[in-house]
Amino acid sequence: MKKYNTIIIGSGHNGLVCASYLAKAGQKVLILEASENYGGLARSRTFFPGYKANTASALNHFSEKISSDLNLSSFGFNHSNTYLDNIGLHIDQNHVLVKKDEVQGVGEKDIQSYKNYVALLKKFSERLKPFWTKSIPRLSNENFKDMMTFLQIGLRLRMMGKEDMREFLRVFSLPTRDLMDEFFESPLLKATLSWDALIGSSQAPRSPNNSILTMLYRMSGMHNGHFYIPEGGMDSLVNALVKCATTSGVELQSNTKVKQIIIDKGEDKLRASAIVTDKDEQISADRIISAVDPKQTFISLVGTKYLEIEFSNRINRLRSHGYVAKLNLALSDEPSFSGLKSAHGRLIIASDMDKIEFAWDDAKYGQFSQEPVLEMIVPSLYSPSLAPEGKHVLSANVMYVPCHKENGWSETDKSDLKEKIINQIALYAPSIKGQILHAELMTPKDLESEYNLTGGHWHHGELALDQMLMMRPTYEAAQYRTPIDGLFLCSAGCHPGGGLMGAAGFNASQEILK
Repeated sequence: MKKYNTIIIGSGHNGLVCASYLAKAGQKVLILEASENYGGLARSRTFFPGYKANTASALNHFSEKISSDLNLSSFGFNHSNTYLDNIGLHIDQNHVLVKKDEVQGVGEKDIQSYKNYVALLKKFSERLKPFWTKSIPRLSNENFKDMMTFLQIGLRLRMMGKEDMREFLRVFSLPTRDLMDEFFESPLLKATLSWDALIGSSQAPRSPNNSILTMLYRMSGMHNGHFYIPEGGMDSLVNALVKCATTSGVELQSNTKVKQIIIDKGEDKLRASAIVTDKDEQISADRIISAVDPKQTFISLVGTKYLEIEFSNRINRLRSHGYVAKLNLALSDEPSFSGLKSAHGRLIIASDMDKIEFAWDDAKYGQFSQEPVLEMIVPSLYSPSLAPEGKHVLSANVMYVPCHKENGWSETDKSDLKEKIINQIALYAPSIKGQILHAELMTPKDLESEYNLTGGHWHHGELALDQMLMMRPTYEAAQYRTPIDGLFLCSAGCHPGGGLMGAAGFNASQEILK
C-alpha cells in the first residue's frame, strides 16, 4: 500500500497552492482529483467547439505574495495590468462608469461623494489586510500566538482613533442600501457599487447582516478588491500552479474520486490515516487535507458517527446554498452595447437596488427572477485563444438563481431562464441575438452535481458575520485543523473565504509546517 506524508483531496487552486508549499518543504504529497482536469472552478472549459469559458469567475485577485513565493511567472503566469472598469448599464444609454478612484456619468455631488466613499472603505479595509495571509486566532484559546494576533487586531482598530473606530463599527454591519443611500443620489450608481457586496451571496441590499463587511473583506485582499484579467486568462494560473506542483515533486492523479476518509480510533482520540477511492484503493498518509467544501468533508467523507453531535450540527447548519448561475454565449462577432464604444469592462445590469431586491425576493421562495440582474464580461477581448479568430465569448454571472428550486430544476426551467437572461442582455445589446451561435447555462445545481460542490456555492459557504474569520467554517476548525487528528482543511470554506486568491491554501500549509 502506498504511503505519503500528505494526501490532498481536490485540485482547486487552494489545493494546488497548499501542495506546492508542502512539497517545497520536503513532504511527499499526493493530490487526488475526481474529474479529468485539474483546477476546480478556476479552470476554463470548452462549452462549444472552439469556445472556452471559465467555470466560475474569469476575474483575478490572486495573491502576489504566493505568486512570488512559488515563482509562478517561470511557469507562465503573470499578473496583468488590465484592470476592469465597472460599467452600470442604463436602458437610455446614460451609463455609469466606475474607475478605481473616480466615477463618470453622474452628478457633481456623486462624483465627490465617490471619492469620500472610496477613501473611507480603503481606510477600513487596510485594517483587515494583514490578516488575509495568516491563521485567524481561535476563540477561547490560551495559545500565546493566538493571543498576540487578537492583540494585533485590537491594536490596528484602536490606532484608527476614536472617531474612525466608532465609524468602522457602525459601517461594517450596515445593510448595503443604507450605506449607498447615505453617500449617493444616483440609483444606478448605488446598484453598481453594491454589486461587489452582494455577488455570490444570499443577501440583498436590505439584508440586515454584513454585506458591507463582505465588501471590506474583498477590498482588503489583493489589488484593493479591484479585478484584473490575467495574461492568457485563468487557465494560465491553473496551468502554472499544476506545473509548479509537479516540478516541486507533487504527484497528481485525476479521475480519482475519494469516497471515504479512514478514521482510526485510538485510546483517547481519533485520527485520519488514509483515504479510499472510488476504485476501492486505500492510500495511507500522515495527514489528509481536504480542499473540498466542509460539508462534503465531514458529512460525506468522514461520516457523522466520528463527529461530536454539536460539531456535526454546526457543520450541517452551514449556509452553503449557491445563488449564482453562469451563462456562456458563443458569438459570431464582438457584441455591441448601445452607448458604448466597445464591450471592454465589467458590465452590470441592475438599474437600481429595488431591482436587485426583487430578484432576491423570487429566489427566497425557490424561484428565479423574471427580470434577472447580472454582470458580464467578454473575456475573449483579453484572451483571444478563448474563441476562434474574429469570434467572441460573453460570460455572465446571474443573481439570484437558487440551487434548490421549488419543485426542482427541469430542462424547461433552464430554457426559460436562459431566454429571460438573453432578453435582458438584448435590451442593452440589440443585435446580440443574431450573433449567438450557442448558449450554455449552468445553474448552482449544475455546479453541485458536476463539481461535487455542496449547494453549488462558489465560496463553499456563505460569507457572513457568523461564518467568517474565527467562525469559518466553525470555531473548532478555524485554523485549518479539525477535531480529528491528522485531518486538515484548505478550501474556500476556511478563512479568508472564496475568490481566486489562494490564501486559504497558503495559510493551511503554514499551519501544518509549524
